[in-house]
Amino acid sequence: MPSSRLPAIATLLAQYANGSLTPTQCVDDVLARIEASDRPEAWIHRVDAEALHARAGELEARLASEGAALLTAMPLFGVPFAVKDNVDVAGLPTTAACPAFAYVPTETAFAVEQLLAAGAILIGKTNLDQFATGLVGTRSPYGAVRQIDQPDRVSGGSSSGSAVAVAAGCVAFSLGTDTAGSGRIPAGFNHLVGLKPTLGLVSKRGVVPACRSLDTLSIFAHDVADAWRVLAQIAVFDARDGYAREIPALGLPRGPLRMAVPDIAARAEGFDGDALAAQAFAQTMDAVRESLQIAPSTVPFAPLQEAALLLYDGPWVAERRAALGTFFDTHHDALDPTVAAVIGKADRYSATDAFEAQYRMADLRREAEAMFASIDVLVVPTAPTHPTIAALRDDPIGVNSQLGRYTNFVNLLDLCAIAVPGVRRADGLPAGITLIGPAGADQRIAVLGARIAALFAAPADGADAGAVIADLPLPFAEPTVAVAVVGAHLRGQPLNWQLREAGATLRASTRTAPRYRLYALAGTTPPKPGLARVADADHAHPGAAIEVEVWELPLRTFGKFVADIPAPLGIGNLELEDGSHVKGFICEPHALAEGAGARDITAFGGWRAYLSSL
Repeated sequence: MPSSRLPAIATLLAQYANGSLTPTQCVDDVLARIEASDRPEAWIHRVDAEALHARAGELEARLASEGAALLTAMPLFGVPFAVKDNVDVAGLPTTAACPAFAYVPTETAFAVEQLLAAGAILIGKTNLDQFATGLVGTRSPYGAVRQIDQPDRVSGGSSSGSAVAVAAGCVAFSLGTDTAGSGRIPAGFNHLVGLKPTLGLVSKRGVVPACRSLDTLSIFAHDVADAWRVLAQIAVFDARDGYAREIPALGLPRGPLRMAVPDIAARAEGFDGDALAAQAFAQTMDAVRESLQIAPSTVPFAPLQEAALLLYDGPWVAERRAALGTFFDTHHDALDPTVAAVIGKADRYSATDAFEAQYRMADLRREAEAMFASIDVLVVPTAPTHPTIAALRDDPIGVNSQLGRYTNFVNLLDLCAIAVPGVRRADGLPAGITLIGPAGADQRIAVLGARIAALFAAPADGADAGAVIADLPLPFAEPTVAVAVVGAHLRGQPLNWQLREAGATLRASTRTAPRYRLYALAGTTPPKPGLARVADADHAHPGAAIEVEVWELPLRTFGKFVADIPAPLGIGNLELEDGSHVKGFICEPHALAEGAGARDITAFGGWRAYLSSL
């Protein structure tokens, strides 16, 4: 029988690079895993074996002709994945778990196109709560998707099949959707990572809408680093998606993030009397406090709870009705009865109700903005309890509503979130936590999520996932400027955090043109070098090529970065060894003059080499 999970993405790529694995072998392994899995209800459609082998063969041929450079150009080369069956793939039916609704699209969803272009191998489409309406995973004519370890428990929904396909080890990652928690609850219930991006960061063109204004694609994976690698490929602005946004990313603050938990999570009512869930959350937070030296504050949950209730017990349910159009009336008998009852509540609300709810939501967003002005991340239980399938049958709507307590408000308030595993419950069931941040804080909460997840399970590839994510920011969606750094701002040096805080990413390690001299400045804390260009006619002190790093940072943060640079340093124009010019650190001449105490260290070729010599 196959091992419990596929290797991490970085490990797969390393195996492809060294020739110990081929895409064909990976496909054969995946097919064996699916055959051995006891969760067949996770799937609705599968790509046939012949097509999978053809895709694998195509990738192998390209690798043979293009070499290892292809693995850089295709960051998901040969990585098997699945998508929820409300996401279009050309040539495969899209059902949204309603056979009467099914159609065969001629275009593939934009995000899936990005994954295929990155070299990933699509294995199939997964089961879901019909029309993505539910957090339980049982509302499907294709069968109730069961929790991966205990089949009497719900798997969570609506992206139930996407989560279980990963948890069963059949694929390395999968796409779900998340409107009210559908990309987080199944992750929490199956010991996975569930990454829900800021709204508009990922295109939803080609996705059957639930609430179009609130929907987003989400990612399931075993590791935060894997989920982040996937997001880095699909966070591409799509001008054809009316809800796509160019999101300015928030930088990585220096030191521990300011963390808070909701007041309700300290009380039994926050877990509906489930003592095992409450205990697991408390133990997870104790580990975070002790290991990461973070002491969370407490914030009131009432405003978030009010926002959450508006999603299903307010006029937003009418958006689900609008998404189905006339199908709701003409094919009512084809709908799951619970789904039909939920969507049917739309008839209770008027256009006036919709506007009044929007006005109230605008006020609640202001309250959320005020809360995040004093904290960086809110930590909540991913779910307050983990019901059985039998309990759900007895109260399908009430139990579902319970599960959305800590998830329903997130998209309504324009927040991002990531669910990560924590301490398991005493009965062995997973009990994860979710980190929530303001729009644009995706990288910030992913770095912290990786460090928290590592407290309970070492990453499969042994890497520091937090560092991996910090070095892999999302594509910039705003004007940027390139800055060459030469000393204390180099990676690993004491002021590099200022670049991280500004949202910068490393673009190149290179050298200057051979026209510069480098000096160790006197009396600076931390120690810093000064770089100066020499005159072409200065034959007594000829220039040399000096090691630099080129970082790209948003133009909106460049001003503060420059303002924080102390004299005698400043930013000017620097010539690189390839003849190009970028902004870069330079030094005022008086600090380098005879008697100023500066030491000429040009012969070392760079600041790191000089430090190593001390």
